[in-house]
Amino acid sequence: MIRRHLTPNAAAKPHHYLKPSPFSTTPPDITPPFIHRCKTISQVKLIHGKLISLGIITLNRTSHLISTYISLGCSSSSVSLLRRFPPSDAGVYHWNSLIRFYGENGRFSESLSLFRLMHSLSWTPDNYTFPFVFKACGEISSVRYGESTHALSRVTGFESNVFVGNALVAMYTRCGCLRDARKVFDEMSVIGVWDVVSWNSIIESYAKLGKPRTAVEMFSRMTNEFDFRPDDITLVNVIPPCASLGAHSLGKQLHGFAIRSEIIENMFVGNCLVDMYAKCGMMDEANTVFSNMRLKDVVSWNVMVAGYSEIGRFDDVVRLFEKMQKEKIKMDVVTWSAAISGYAQRGLGYEALVTLISVLSGCASVGALMHGKEIHCYAIKHPIDLCRNVHGDDNMVINQLIDMYAKCKEVDTARAMFDSVSPVDRDVVTWTVMIGGYSQHGDANKALKLFSEMFEQTRPNAFTISCALVACASLAALRLGKQIHAYALRNQQKAVPLFVSNCLIDMYAKCGDIGKGRFVFDSMTERNEVTWTSLMTGYGMHGYGEEALEIFAEMWKMGFNLDGVTLLVVLYACSHSGMIDEGMEYFNRMETDFGVSPGPEHYACMVDLLGRAGQLDAALRLIEEMPMEPPPVVWVALLSCCRIHGKFELGEYAAKKITELASNNDGSYTLLSNIYASTGRWKDVARVRSLMRHKGVKKRPGCSWVEGIKGTTTFFVGDKTHPRANEIYQVLSDHMQRIKDIGYVPEKDFALHDVDDEEKGDLLLDHSEKLALAYGILTTSRGAAIRITKNLRVCGDCHTTFTYISRIIDHDIILRDSSRFHHFKNGMCSCKGYW
Repeated sequence: MIRRHLTPNAAAKPHHYLKPSPFSTTPPDITPPFIHRCKTISQVKLIHGKLISLGIITLNRTSHLISTYISLGCSSSSVSLLRRFPPSDAGVYHWNSLIRFYGENGRFSESLSLFRLMHSLSWTPDNYTFPFVFKACGEISSVRYGESTHALSRVTGFESNVFVGNALVAMYTRCGCLRDARKVFDEMSVIGVWDVVSWNSIIESYAKLGKPRTAVEMFSRMTNEFDFRPDDITLVNVIPPCASLGAHSLGKQLHGFAIRSEIIENMFVGNCLVDMYAKCGMMDEANTVFSNMRLKDVVSWNVMVAGYSEIGRFDDVVRLFEKMQKEKIKMDVVTWSAAISGYAQRGLGYEALVTLISVLSGCASVGALMHGKEIHCYAIKHPIDLCRNVHGDDNMVINQLIDMYAKCKEVDTARAMFDSVSPVDRDVVTWTVMIGGYSQHGDANKALKLFSEMFEQTRPNAFTISCALVACASLAALRLGKQIHAYALRNQQKAVPLFVSNCLIDMYAKCGDIGKGRFVFDSMTERNEVTWTSLMTGYGMHGYGEEALEIFAEMWKMGFNLDGVTLLVVLYACSHSGMIDEGMEYFNRMETDFGVSPGPEHYACMVDLLGRAGQLDAALRLIEEMPMEPPPVVWVALLSCCRIHGKFELGEYAAKKITELASNNDGSYTLLSNIYASTGRWKDVARVRSLMRHKGVKKRPGCSWVEGIKGTTTFFVGDKTHPRANEIYQVLSDHMQRIKDIGYVPEKDFALHDVDDEEKGDLLLDHSEKLALAYGILTTSRGAAIRITKNLRVCGDCHTTFTYISRIIDHDIILRDSSRFHHFKNGMCSCKGYW
């Protein structure tokens, strides 16, 4: 619970983690078994703090703290302790565990970084360290790092260690360095330090790197010349070369050995034998092995399906494919391709097309771009008409391909396919999937342009309208969104579909008219969870926290499903309205009342809530008590709050944590740079910017766009490209002078450059949101709202400027930045300082 952070007598209350079980002793006798009984990171940190406060944190206890942190996945705390741990043979175990932990989780670069840190702190690796490091080198194909680590292993006396040698052979193989792999193997043979794993590694090297004949020869030497007995890994490595060479006689011998030694029970060995027989054209033998396999996976089935397809036994292909469907075997692109081929070759074009559409739909839903491309290539190579009629609908396959590429974020490829269809041949689905692709993964402007062109050929359906509304929401194009709403009301034969109404609520909320969004909500006769959540999100974005909580309470009362997303919206609304007590209450009730375990995003929201209110110590304690490793989003939330309150030391700490997690988020670097700039630490600003260049991190340029009569107009910082640039700057200059006369003072801390005060004032004048406002004043009719959108968070000086200008103009100013909405009117902002 986090309420205790803000309670004056919190220290007097018993901590909720200290329960009779597993913490039953009072005061606790903190022994190693006691430490290892911790089930969460919070519990370990509590004990860690207790040990420090009691002054009894011995090396032995530290060692057990480290191993417990590692077992719970809290690597940062483990590394922090290891930095202060004196180098010792026993302590190397912890470094090995951490390096292995990163490797097992696919974080190989971090494994190598950790090894570098270990070495820089004068720790000596052992025979377990090097194999983990070599594996990481191999996984990311880092030959240079592998070679330097190889040299280090020799210097430290591990050149004759069989584990290190085997790992080296495997590493060079993965890096494609066959000559180096063989050299290491030969050195091992000279000094007699090798085992069956060594032979398996070198055989695998030749097999994987395109030398099947040499792989078979090495196998012969292993068994005949040196009398090593093969194991299941040996067979898995040598059977595929037999298949490549068509050496079915040796393959049969290996099959016999596998039966005699009972290695045949190994599924991978069975798969290799089936594949070998299939590639040698011996499908009856392959089927015998396949039928006798007690355990099978999708590879087992695919080998059989592909084998039958290769020799033209398409009846068997279809039979196996249908059996896989019946037994609910999870199929991949190999299975689907073979099935499509089987149907097509048997003259079952309809079935082939239906299968093709099914697999493309699956690829689109999971973003499997490479599989989708393979299926597309297959359809092109084989006699399948992409524009053939299926279920009475033309273009089903081509439409599915456009949808697949768009959902896999290959929008240009999707557009190329769209353009390949003649305008007169495009149906409403063709237009809809392309507009949807632009709306969600490409360019909202292009989506709306295409939507306009569509009317020349055909009328949109409800799905097209929903896609266009998503694009309007992205651009804050309220005028066009209203037109689409009117079109939907005029042209829908029945009531507007539920999903379109949900999109309307979202569009109005994101375009700054939450009142119209509420009107749509109140007009709906049917609602679902998305409906309620969309309106709550809208209220949260506009800073109407009380209204958001009223909607949530009503939703809960009516029995709708409350999931993690719903609770996140509630916390978001509290954060953007300064409702600290309410936010903490809902956070503390998530598990008990709503059955939802807080995830990293909920913690990030709470850090933001506390941090915006200036309670940064409480925010940091909450992070430290998280039951999981805090991800970058949590530290970014803290860093953002440090920027608001000028806490550069804590900001540095948060930025360091983000860097340790290998996050290249440009926003975090920019925030840290801005914190330094606001305090005049220009050398640190230069250092951060240099680091960004070194890591290839590019800062997104700030831009703002304002809605006008003829669409939206975009401005960048210092933009003078607009035809009316002189008028825009003159209007801005006039209004800046008027607000200075009534008390405005430029906040020069937001001019983040090392220049004098006069130049800082000029830099502030060039901000994109100020230019957008000046253009809005110049072009918007008297009394109409000026609607501005910015891609980044609004600058503090611009916020102050807008507040003052709203006192002297006859317009409401509605500004949407990357965080929330700001409604400026009569010298007040709706955010009330919580932004």
